[in-house]
Amino acid sequence: MTRIVAGAAKGRNLKVPKSGTRPTSEKVREAIFSALEHRGFIRDCTIVDLFSGSGACGLEAKSRGAKQVVCVESSRPAVAVIRENARHAGLEITVAAMTAEAWVAEERPEKFDVAFIDPPYKYTDQKLTQLLANLEEHLQEDGLAVVERDARSPEPNWPAGWELVWERSYGDTRVWAAGQSQ
Repeated sequence: MTRIVAGAAKGRNLKVPKSGTRPTSEKVREAIFSALEHRGFIRDCTIVDLFSGSGACGLEAKSRGAKQVVCVESSRPAVAVIRENARHAGLEITVAAMTAEAWVAEERPEKFDVAFIDPPYKYTDQKLTQLLANLEEHLQEDGLAVVERDARSPEPNWPAGWELVWERSYGDTRVWAAGQSQ
């Protein structure tokens, strides 16, 4: 069991799917959100949480004042858990029951300020590179992609014209944030 760290739903417990997911720890989530909020992200922002799992990152963002949150998850049991967590926390989000790859391949009118990307650790570097390339059109010009992976993973291959904004390691987890060069 994990919980929402801050905001309107602070302290609310979040259920975790029984298998197949690896929720972002509260410590790592707090550090990520602290770094994002320091740069003016989250409040009144639009957020997409790819490979959402329990919905912890998306729900944390909504609790902290995000304007719109979309959680994208392909596992039916995980989708049910995300919806239950949102209902229990009293947070209104959109849940897209589809793969992250299918979501980024679709055309959509809205652009997002932040994309959380926490694929399974076995997700290949090549798949991540393609996902990031397809994600680019869904981000605002000043938007950020926040990628969480195993600490042994190499830095993602960012699309041309993107630059690393920050990188942090937390035990066996490494997090990168990058966006278009300004």
